[in-house]
Amino acid sequence: MAKYALGLDIGGTFTDIVVYDQQGAASYSHKELTTPNAPHLGVVSGIKRLFEGEQLACADVTRVVHATTLFTNALIERKGATTGLITTQGFRDTLEMRREHKYELYDLFIELPEPLVPRRLRLEVPERIGPDGAIELPLDETALLARVRDLVAQGAQTLAVTFLHAYANPQHERQAAQLIAKAFPRLPISISSDVSPQIREYERTSTTVVNAYIKPLAESYLDLLASEIAKLGITAPLYMMLSNGGLTHIAEAKRVPVQLLESGPAAGALAGALFGKRSKIYDVLAFDMGGTTAKLAMVEDGAPLIAYQFEASRAKRFAEGSGLPINISTIELIEIGAGGGSIAEIDSLGLLKVGPRSAGAAPGPACYGRGGVHPTVTDANLVLGFLDPATFAGGTMTIDRTLAEASIKPLADKSGLSTAELAWGIHSVVNENMAAAARVHVAERGHHASEFALLATGGGGPLHACEVAKRLGISKVICPPSAGVASALGLLMAPARVDRVATLARKLSDLDWPAFERAFRGIEREARDVIAKTITGSKVTVKRAADLRFVGQGFELVTTLPRGPYTEKSLAGVRTAFIAEYKRIFQQVPPVGAIEIINIRVALTAPIGRADLKVEGGKGTATKALKGKRQAWRADQAKFGEMPVYDRYRLPIGSGIKGPAIIEEASATMMVPAGARARVDRAGNLLVDLAK
Repeated sequence: MAKYALGLDIGGTFTDIVVYDQQGAASYSHKELTTPNAPHLGVVSGIKRLFEGEQLACADVTRVVHATTLFTNALIERKGATTGLITTQGFRDTLEMRREHKYELYDLFIELPEPLVPRRLRLEVPERIGPDGAIELPLDETALLARVRDLVAQGAQTLAVTFLHAYANPQHERQAAQLIAKAFPRLPISISSDVSPQIREYERTSTTVVNAYIKPLAESYLDLLASEIAKLGITAPLYMMLSNGGLTHIAEAKRVPVQLLESGPAAGALAGALFGKRSKIYDVLAFDMGGTTAKLAMVEDGAPLIAYQFEASRAKRFAEGSGLPINISTIELIEIGAGGGSIAEIDSLGLLKVGPRSAGAAPGPACYGRGGVHPTVTDANLVLGFLDPATFAGGTMTIDRTLAEASIKPLADKSGLSTAELAWGIHSVVNENMAAAARVHVAERGHHASEFALLATGGGGPLHACEVAKRLGISKVICPPSAGVASALGLLMAPARVDRVATLARKLSDLDWPAFERAFRGIEREARDVIAKTITGSKVTVKRAADLRFVGQGFELVTTLPRGPYTEKSLAGVRTAFIAEYKRIFQQVPPVGAIEIINIRVALTAPIGRADLKVEGGKGTATKALKGKRQAWRADQAKFGEMPVYDRYRLPIGSGIKGPAIIEEASATMMVPAGARARVDRAGNLLVDLAK
């Protein structure tokens, strides 16, 4: 009997459904328009269409993996639940005070994101725990319950509890959670010692509040999705993609949904790493362009970079410090307001702008014929001849070139350009937007983009990849098979993963090494419990790390540590690891000796299922894959010209194509520019070498 893994990736415009045959290592896919008001409807419809079209049995599904931008969007759009916050007496305004840091020093009208919890819903209770974990003032249980009753009366639907120094001793927070749960059994509760048990009051409070804010949505949505999938006859367990690129079981996802905020983009980064390694290219920029946004992640030595804090809901998109800090492990990436649905307009200075406003899935680009009237990137690509109206999105929907031209014409008339020239302008501007953001992101991490290959996924990634690569000075572009749904396929290759952190705040010279080892084993034990509930029978890999700094510094470097167990003899190894990481980042080491350790971290991973993919190329020569020719915009000639169109599924492994050319598959279209050469390698990836 066949055994299938099912991947579900809900994006802003399309929902991608992928089935992976775990015995034959083959995949099947389908793109369905996202249903923003009820995301599960698009999922159910897409599963039905794919399974009926491929004649697959729902009963044969053994694993379901899901990624979504639903919770991120709820946070950005402020559509979470009404949240109350209980804090230590005297710390009611932590969210408001932040760190008193201006992300733009000379901006007199600087804007900061409004706290998710208004002041009237932030209340205090008498209690106090010191930084050493000692109880200085017992929790006032009567006051606690009175404050909760007050919050509920004011409409609080979910509750966050953040007490001072709870990372050092969680006793009061756990005591409060038990009391509240008994008195208000239906009120969702998030406590900081469970969500973010680490030092720094503002960041810990912010993370806990975000978790509480989206928790009711996560619980109701995940229960509904699981129920709807079960109605189809799929009884397999449902796993959720985490922001760190790992998977977890549904109960853990509902307990700490803040871990899911970047689950959608994380899947694209995993796909980039997976397909890069298949072609033995280990340093890639994973470029995933969908209908609403584009994402870019750095993959070094075959693995995406991991960050341990990120910002959500920024007041200014690229301004660090303008958002809500969240302490979770996440694949480090940048999101750009550039996708197929990004809307083009001419500003008051007469300049062409593209994004970040998006037409999304409803009404969508004008060419969808669903009521959209604004010109978008997809409309421009259709006018330029890059897209085939009959095969768009695998033929699941048709698009209308006449509607696309009508949407662009007003801008063309306003600018004095032809419709085609304005469409090429839209295409070029969005490419430069993405390249500029990528250039800064890579440079901030001490690299130059030309050191990497660009691996393109998403429905729009392959279409724009070569032009973006040229702007970045990149000479090699990789387009994996089924690129349009590669992120959903990446879900099915992901391992189970659990990250845990604890605060120590000690000088290395003062460490009690047996206690240090016990602390690591304690958080490893917690992580193993979650892994065991997610997957059994797989080998678990453990990696240890720590946040280290020189004494007197304000921030730390996350440093991978040697394997334990640790004793006094481990001091030299820990110090050497930190010095090496410090030098790698800053190029020089200050003439000081004392080092302190702030947090300890563990990351446990365990593989789930197979991670290979069978690829079959066409037979014969590339000529047999030629579908025909069509008029498309030639950037090298600044006019329309006849361009060959190839069927990717019929391209033989090893075959070469000289640009300009269009290569089509069900979920994506690849543009090979003039002067470039493309070939299919043994891994099934399409490799494009760009002319210097």
